[in-house]
Amino acid sequence: MCGIVGYWCASTAPQSLIVRHMADQIQTRGPDDCGTWIDIDAGVAFGHRRLSIIDLSPAGHQPMVSPCGRFVLTFNGEIYNHLDLRTELEAVGGGFDWRGHSDSETLLAALRHWGVEGALKKLNGMFAFALWDCVEQVMHLARDRMGEKPLYYGRTGNTFLFGSELKAMRAHPQWHGEIDRAALTLYLRHSYVPAPWTIYKGIQKLCPAQYVVISNSGQTIGTPKRYWDIEQVAAATNRLTGCDERELVDSLDDLLRDAVRMRMAADVPLGAFLSGGYDSSMVVALMQAQSTQKVRTFSIGFEEDTHNEAPHAKAVAEHLGTDHTELYVTAQQAMDVIPQLPRIYDEPFADSSQIPTFLVSQMAREHVTVSLSGDGGDELFCGYNRYAMGFRAWKMLSRFPRPARQTIAWGCRRAPSKLLAGLQPCLPKRLRIMNLADRLPKLAEVLAYRNGAAFYRSLVSHAKHPAALIIGGHEPDTPLSDLSHVPEGLDLREQMMYLDMLTYLPDDILTKVDRASMAVSLEARVPLLDHRLVEFAWQVPLEFKYREGRGKWLFREVLYRYVPKGLLDRPKMGFGVPIEHWLRGPLRAWAEDLLSTSRLEREGFFEPGPIRLMWDDHLSGKRRTHHYLWDVLMFQAWLDGHENA
Repeated sequence: MCGIVGYWCASTAPQSLIVRHMADQIQTRGPDDCGTWIDIDAGVAFGHRRLSIIDLSPAGHQPMVSPCGRFVLTFNGEIYNHLDLRTELEAVGGGFDWRGHSDSETLLAALRHWGVEGALKKLNGMFAFALWDCVEQVMHLARDRMGEKPLYYGRTGNTFLFGSELKAMRAHPQWHGEIDRAALTLYLRHSYVPAPWTIYKGIQKLCPAQYVVISNSGQTIGTPKRYWDIEQVAAATNRLTGCDERELVDSLDDLLRDAVRMRMAADVPLGAFLSGGYDSSMVVALMQAQSTQKVRTFSIGFEEDTHNEAPHAKAVAEHLGTDHTELYVTAQQAMDVIPQLPRIYDEPFADSSQIPTFLVSQMAREHVTVSLSGDGGDELFCGYNRYAMGFRAWKMLSRFPRPARQTIAWGCRRAPSKLLAGLQPCLPKRLRIMNLADRLPKLAEVLAYRNGAAFYRSLVSHAKHPAALIIGGHEPDTPLSDLSHVPEGLDLREQMMYLDMLTYLPDDILTKVDRASMAVSLEARVPLLDHRLVEFAWQVPLEFKYREGRGKWLFREVLYRYVPKGLLDRPKMGFGVPIEHWLRGPLRAWAEDLLSTSRLEREGFFEPGPIRLMWDDHLSGKRRTHHYLWDVLMFQAWLDGHENA
């Protein structure tokens, strides 16, 4: 695992000191080694920070030049099938004289032999890389299929820049970063900035499964091309209709075991995150089943029972016989992470589970250099509660004619808050936790939608009308609003999974895991996102994923072979922290400063009125607005660092 940077500016000679300075901004991504390479005539400079995982010798040093001298590679990630690719390359001939056994060397040889797109289609791994062709004078940037590794690129002045993180690009002398209000508007809806946007104008994220060609001295940025298409993969749904249940369970078991096995290859200590949920338990169970020694596992616990899954993780660890480490953290320890978040994430990011993800990464790094993570199972096998609840809710709502739904919505919006407060004690006990003044406006939002996909967009949105909160804001289309790419014939639950794979998974979940782990120089691997598993999951009919009102049926059937049902079947807690209570307590002064009317007016990004109303509603308990406020607060905290950089 590493960090990559580079620039191309033909009008001035490249300097090793500049690209070294850029690379040093992401030192935590690669503390073991630093390398630079420049082409003075072309104006190209590459930089690399190395976290040594495979082949710890100098033979894995980057940037790496091909034996013929034509190609130069700077690469971040792991190619899990690199030994198989070496065998294939040797079989076709070509006089490969391997200098070491690093996957970087294999990747460079594959790119040289099969070309960029041909090699990309053969890779099984997580990666982002830049390849310079000294003969053709072109640069290729590429990113893995599911978006596990990040890659930013764009122009500033007359210079083309790229990097694993924005902070590396900001270190270039010609950097000029103007905040993009359209991206900020999208951020308020999603709580992250969705690809291909970034918080800066003119700078993009390369989307998963894409590569882009840069030419003409860095002046021409080509249109990104896909080498693997999730739309085509999703269109293959139900191809395994008619298969025997046991056959499907066996096939999934074999695929999962192989995906985990491939990700256990390392020349450094390796472990796994374990929350005690289905996904992480599956990964750990298959690691332990294929290991000759105890697997190192890590979990963190919280003092608040509603957020504490550590006892469940410990029970699973004891059953599997792992070498388990757990850390109970106080609210203060968790809050102490907050000042570090803008530096870690580089652009506004407001998934509050970023805090425990960082803490468990920090703890794991004290013992291992690589940790496997269980992310991805919910998107593949219909695991999120919102899939089931959203499907049932829309099925019920859609029975009513749209005019009737609009009338009910009108009434929900106008119900007096005092009346709703008076009705609260009259509700059944199990429903009193719902704040009617908070829930009815949300219900009004969803009642008026024309179709299930539009309903789902509302369901997963934070700010429902974000442009109204941003001065000069407007909201571009994203995969959640432009549904022309959604394959025909998908059930609403399948549409939800598909949309999450395009947006929430890479831009929230995988971003969170990458930044939190890399901030402490820990490599996180995600076996459930092996592209073979993704393709298999889409071929499995929905009836094998969602059964008897629950998701992940097929996945659970495999897991029950390794872990008893009694240790696993329980309500899902998630991996969050009690932001709602902190904002009324120990974080109140911090939040008040960032949300003050004078500050909002001075900065000129947010409309102060609605922001202050949300803050007042939260403090009074009138409405639960903490999720929306956390989005604003994370931007404000990020802006502080941006302005002071």
